[in-house]
Amino acid sequence: MLRIHFTPQDLENIRIARSPDPLWEIVCSVCRLQGRDGSLDFDPWRHSVRTRIRSGGAPRWAAWMLRTLVPYPRYMPDFLTPHPEDGNAGLAAGIDRVLSTPGRQLRVEMASLATAVGKPVTDPALARGDVEALRLLGHGLRTYHEVFLAPSWERIDAAVRADFAWRSRALATSGTRALLETFRPMAVWRPPVLAVDYPVDRDLHLHGRGLRLVPSYFCWRRPITLIDEDLRPVLVYPADKKVAPLPAAAPELARLLGSTRASLLHEAAARDCGTTSELAAAVGISLPSASQQLAVLREADLLTSHRDGKHVLHTVTPTGRRLLGVRCG
Repeated sequence: MLRIHFTPQDLENIRIARSPDPLWEIVCSVCRLQGRDGSLDFDPWRHSVRTRIRSGGAPRWAAWMLRTLVPYPRYMPDFLTPHPEDGNAGLAAGIDRVLSTPGRQLRVEMASLATAVGKPVTDPALARGDVEALRLLGHGLRTYHEVFLAPSWERIDAAVRADFAWRSRALATSGTRALLETFRPMAVWRPPVLAVDYPVDRDLHLHGRGLRLVPSYFCWRRPITLIDEDLRPVLVYPADKKVAPLPAAAPELARLLGSTRASLLHEAAARDCGTTSELAAAVGISLPSASQQLAVLREADLLTSHRDGKHVLHTVTPTGRRLLGVRCG
């Protein structure tokens, strides 16, 4: 559990990133390449990346280099995701900040990386702040983003901007408490502490510095933050992907099932299961219409439904997941 302690000044200084942070998307996507979590959202992307990696060349080298620096879930160096200055979270400006990391920070974090993986760092020159090693790191970050993220950037950007829009509306209409309540169940607001689902037990005291909230397409399940508490506080959290465009296969799926049924099937799979009202709200249709369309999907053996108290829960069947292009088991 991560406990983030707010002062009144911190509550007045909460900021939400309105667009994707390229460096956080790079780091989080490198984590997604090292597992099979989030199959519905990430399997098509993982498949395309691994296909490209097998062809060799600079993309393969960039992916390998970043994987050695981010050995998920053991360690994520803070210097790869510096705080944007003047609100500029663009890739070029971000890489410049990475390459300007103070030498002491590089040495400390590369030593922590070596401890986490149980062996000496792959590139001791980088730990020394060698100019050529830093140049290669910048080239690797640019190459990785250009080859593996840029083709999907429209979808990534749409998800993050939509997440920003609805959470900022909560802030504008009902205040900070309403904003923090939007993060349930992955984070629970118990004034003056935000209790966040986290793999280790720690406390983060903001001390009036405020908090930067960063929605991320490739962040999965639980929020993450920096290790060094002296750095500007940030909480990176999974962007709500239900507001993102459907995956690449969606146009074909929509032609086969109809756009509403395709969207309902996608939503049910993304949530593992969902109630009728949740799915109706996510797709933007009435409750009676959702019930009717879900019945059609059930009759086609694409989802199953069962009652849980006063709610009916809908779960996508293996047949439905194959149709969506999601591996089962």
